[in-house]
Amino acid sequence: MGKTAILRSALDMMHFSGATGIVRRRLQGLGSIFCLHQILPGGGRQTGFAPNSKLECEPEFLAGMIRLARSRGLETISLADAVARMRNGDTRPFAVFTLDDGYKDNQLFAQPVFDALQCPYTIFVAPRIVEGTSELWWRLLELVIKSGDHFKAEIARQGYSLATATNAEKWQAFNTLFPVLENLEQQEQRVVIRRLCAAAKVDPDAYCRSVAMDWNDLKAINRDPLCTIGAHTMNHHAVGRMHEADAFFELNQSRKDISKALDEDILFNAYPYGDEPNAIARDFVLAEKAGYAASVTTRKGVIFPGHAQHLQALPRIMVSGRFQQLRYVDAMMSGLPTALSNKFSKVNVA
Repeated sequence: MGKTAILRSALDMMHFSGATGIVRRRLQGLGSIFCLHQILPGGGRQTGFAPNSKLECEPEFLAGMIRLARSRGLETISLADAVARMRNGDTRPFAVFTLDDGYKDNQLFAQPVFDALQCPYTIFVAPRIVEGTSELWWRLLELVIKSGDHFKAEIARQGYSLATATNAEKWQAFNTLFPVLENLEQQEQRVVIRRLCAAAKVDPDAYCRSVAMDWNDLKAINRDPLCTIGAHTMNHHAVGRMHEADAFFELNQSRKDISKALDEDILFNAYPYGDEPNAIARDFVLAEKAGYAASVTTRKGVIFPGHAQHLQALPRIMVSGRFQQLRYVDAMMSGLPTALSNKFSKVNVA
């Protein structure tokens, strides 16, 4: 049984056993901050070789999540309002919806859902993605593997020769190469993916421009009173894997560039990837130094009063396209799965 199937089974057991209902009042904390990426018709439902479909969800599912949160007594509020509540000791339960990277589908398919249901939302963007010059390496790796029946390259002095003719072979190749690229030094990672793209005749900049909002799109969606724009570093780098000066540049310059482009102060940050070791305690200090009012991670967890003292390290609930059942979201909102994952520690900032 694969990891996804095991997690689904665990969430089903929590839901159908009634365990989430029993512990909800004690473990749900102040509420949840949800992390999404792409919102697309059919998103996350693809079959065959589609490793990045886990980052996609359908618009109907997003609408269902908003209604579910409200049915559980969580007020859907902006990130700014959530941070204000934490600071003021306000215990009214809330749900916050955030989207990372700034894809065009956020404007095409997510904004209409949020507007129709009058639900605030935050989009975290990286200037290089907005400009269309970022190497969305996880997506590009998928395209490289799809481009032919065989993959051959040297990465970090290690040779790879992998069959990629069938879907099964493509999955095996992706699962082999993904951690290799993920763990490269950040600048080298981007050089490598561009070299792989060149060999496969994939244009990384054209791809980025095709899927990401540009500055005009961003200015348009920012006029929506329900929308908040936040920063996501300059280059979508894992700051925890960088030298301190480089990490600070990524955090600080992105806030400056977005503020200038939108002519408003940018108060919130999301660390790319956002888990350990991609965002570490040092980076929480750097984010505060860069002037952010709060930052979100992808460390698993719901929000507790103790997070008021750690506003640069707020946990989120990652919403995966492979878990598009509202009962899974309901289980996550209860706080039980993340409590088990965190060994019942309420605040994880180490």
